[in-house]
Amino acid sequence: MLKRLARTKQPPWICQPCLQRLQRPRRFNSTFVATATARDTAHVESNNALYGLSASGKTDDDALRKVFDNASFWDNFKCASQNEKPAGIIGNKYLTHPEGFVDFVTVTIKRCNGVVQKVSAAESIDDFKNMVKDLDKLSDLLCRVIDLADFVRGTHPDRRFQIMAVKAYHTVFQYMNELNTTPVLYDQLKKASEMPEVYETWNEEERIVARILIEDFSRFGIGLDDKTRQRLVDLSGEIAEVGNQFVEGMAPETLELKFKSTKLKGLDPKLAKALTKWGETSISTMHQESQAVLRFVENAEVRRETYQAVRTASKPSIARLEKMLKLRAELAQTSGYETFAHMTLENKMARTPEAVNTFLKALYEDSRPAVLADLDELMELKKGDAHPSNFPDRINAWDRFYYTQKMLATMEGHYKQRTPDSLSAYFSVGTVLQGISRLFDRLYGVRFVPKETQPGEVWEDGVRRLDVISDTEGHIAVLYCDLYSRPGKTPNPAHFTLRCSREILPSEVEEMAHMQHNFSSPIEAATDGMPVSWNPKRNSYFQLPTIALICDFSKAPQSRPTLLNIHDVRTLFHEMGHALHSILGRTALQNVSGTRCATDIAELPSVLMEHFAFCPHVLGLYARHWETDAPVPTAALQARLAIDNRNQYAELESQILLCMLDQAYHSSIAADPNFNSTKVYQDIYSKYASVPEPAGTAWQGFFGHLFGYGATYYSYLFDRALAAKIWKDVFQHNGQQGSLDRENGELYKNEVLRWGGGRDGWQCLAGVLKDEKLAEGGQEAMQEVGRWGIKEVGK
Repeated sequence: MLKRLARTKQPPWICQPCLQRLQRPRRFNSTFVATATARDTAHVESNNALYGLSASGKTDDDALRKVFDNASFWDNFKCASQNEKPAGIIGNKYLTHPEGFVDFVTVTIKRCNGVVQKVSAAESIDDFKNMVKDLDKLSDLLCRVIDLADFVRGTHPDRRFQIMAVKAYHTVFQYMNELNTTPVLYDQLKKASEMPEVYETWNEEERIVARILIEDFSRFGIGLDDKTRQRLVDLSGEIAEVGNQFVEGMAPETLELKFKSTKLKGLDPKLAKALTKWGETSISTMHQESQAVLRFVENAEVRRETYQAVRTASKPSIARLEKMLKLRAELAQTSGYETFAHMTLENKMARTPEAVNTFLKALYEDSRPAVLADLDELMELKKGDAHPSNFPDRINAWDRFYYTQKMLATMEGHYKQRTPDSLSAYFSVGTVLQGISRLFDRLYGVRFVPKETQPGEVWEDGVRRLDVISDTEGHIAVLYCDLYSRPGKTPNPAHFTLRCSREILPSEVEEMAHMQHNFSSPIEAATDGMPVSWNPKRNSYFQLPTIALICDFSKAPQSRPTLLNIHDVRTLFHEMGHALHSILGRTALQNVSGTRCATDIAELPSVLMEHFAFCPHVLGLYARHWETDAPVPTAALQARLAIDNRNQYAELESQILLCMLDQAYHSSIAADPNFNSTKVYQDIYSKYASVPEPAGTAWQGFFGHLFGYGATYYSYLFDRALAAKIWKDVFQHNGQQGSLDRENGELYKNEVLRWGGGRDGWQCLAGVLKDEKLAEGGQEAMQEVGRWGIKEVGK
């Protein structure tokens, strides 16, 4: 189905004049170096040799840090190109003004109609040989508008751009849905794939894309009778509507609790005073004060009542959830699948729900000893609070947060005694990005180079553009960094592929040569004015991946750089893992470029990057005090990480249980007329939770991820297990120095990253781990991954 062709939050692209522009000397190479402070100069001179920088990369490396950390440098840098012509958002020359979306949509639909006509009229062998490339072009044209419009409507601060982006999004999305009901596209692709003289000429990437599209068409009713297909369309709409209502309407059954203030000993006095009136304290079950009660209040009965309330969703919330699950069960059965999980997992690495459950149970067994050991420690703390008359025999669900907090408080106290200075001083935004660039240069031969933006190219004045430069291929991607908070901006970190990698067909350039346009060349018109690269091996142009990295860091005053805490550093490394996948997964077909891969391998690059963040050898590339240039104190950092990771196995068990719940809810159980989601929830927690849930709780009504990640919630745990294994067996097999070994980076790049979604995930895994037994995947392979466990989380 063509919905596959335009999955939101993914695009990239570029043109020939930009390639020529790369040959210009960068202004900051000579002009801006003079603005560096004495500390900046010393930093450069002392570290260039240490970090193995080439002569050509030294100035770029220094500028990378300063465009984020040095306000005066940034002010000079961003003014360098302000006299040039307007470029349009991310270089898209249609978008120099909000109304440009109208022309962008009009031209796009016209070009899409041309592709549809070509595919529909295909008769010759050559026509069918080009079928996959033509449909992939159609996919890309749709994504160029939908993905960029989706990004602009949620990120651009100008209301006029937001409004026009919303209109563009809905216009093209509606057009795409019309294509979804056009059987001729499916019929022609199916015909092409069944012609040996055609199929045998397709490379592996083309075969994978053809299979993906055919599966998606089939899954959503193409080939069925009109009545059945219409029912599928209606079901999809109902699921979307009810799912949104479920997520937006999640609420507890009890909104507020009241306690005598004398029962809240341990709660922060200022907070308690703010919530108390006439000796009675009101605790909202929807806000942070309820969590504070569970963590700090000594009275166990108060904690029990609070836990019961915050873990019990309202009846309307549960009703909406159950309606969504029943509609999904009907959707799957109408489409010819046993369950929604079977339908969803068909093209994932797991392939079947049975394999997912096998993985989860193996992971559960692997983590069980560590979970029970943690509980024993909590039990010792609880015994220390007990009296002979009430000696405890177990940890209750409402005890866990309280005694975990006591344990962490002890660790935190020891830490503060030994570490008076904040670790954030060693992690400025500029030094962290400089370190990531140095790491990428060491492992993959790619680095970040700051680039002046043209007027209108970025949506906010503080957005920095980084060009990604390969030591063998030149300019290979564009990365926009929008890292600082502002009013109305989402607080959630995110990676957006605004344009995907794709080979530009000669026919496209020829098409634009005969179409009226206002661009300087046919290739520029074919790519909306955005950058491309020339691939001499294929004698063709490729779109450059164009990526936006969004964070919500609190910007520091002008006189000092923005400093990051441990969580922020990990977040930046995580999102850069997604960016790396987009940068190096430059495929010929955009349907499988970069992060466009199976859901259960998509998080692998980002989770693996977290392992690099605080590895001692990697820290040596970047973790230095912003004022003194002193290296980060390793012992203090390790103590901080130990605190952060102290509760990791309890959190792991919690995630395993949620994954099991997700699978159960999307099994045949949901089709039973007597389906009761609360009973399923209680049954799973009674059987597997190390600390049983109290009777009567119904937390599933707060499980919002069931809407967006139905039957695939296991994916993050699966990728954590894969990442831990690759980190241990590839990047640490010869000690910590392996984290900077180019040979290891090349292995990972060539076996995993460069393929995007154009290779079976199990083959990628078998290649990087050099274990052919994994290549076929299946239930036994999923069980093996579960047995690997998740070790050294966050280390």
